[in-house]
Parts: sequence; structure tokens; C-alpha cells
Amino acid sequence: MFVVFGTGFDRRAHLGFAGLAIGLTVALEAACMEPISGASMNPARSLGPAVVAGVWQHHWIYWVSPICGAQLTLFFYRHISHGFKNIQQI
Repeated sequence: MFVVFGTGFDRRAHLGFAGLAIGLTVALEAACMEPISGASMNPARSLGPAVVAGVWQHHWIYWVSPICGAQLTLFFYRHISHGFKNIQQI
């Protein structure tokens, strides 16, 4: 979410850079986290295998973590970017 805010929503970012930055971030996360968690970045994607396998242990973390992480990132990025304002407006 930090990369999304920094490249997609911040007016100071270069136009057209968001897709590349977000795509590379997703690729890096998938490459590094695949051995640990299966690289499940979408809670709905984790729901299907849990339903089929009937394994619900620790499934809540796939729903709670992305929501809480996105909210914390929003508060942090809003603080360091002065409320998503341009540099000239500060």
C-alpha cells in the first residue's frame, strides 16, 4: 500500500510510473514470500483452498492483516506526506 500511495495517489510522482512500481513490488513480494506463506496477497484467494481443504486454523490472519496494514499505511503516509498535499502547498 505504501507503493500504491506513493506512486498512484501522490501528485509528486511521475505519471505512468505507478504500474511499473506496483507490478515490481508485487513480483518481489511473490518471489520472497512464496516459500513462507504461498504468496497469498488476496484474502479471497486464501478462502478457496481453505474451503476445499477444510483447514481454518490461522485463516483469520489472511483477512485481518491486509485490512489493518492498509489502514496503518494510510495514516503513516498521510503523516509523512502532509495530508497528500503538493510540496508547493506546504
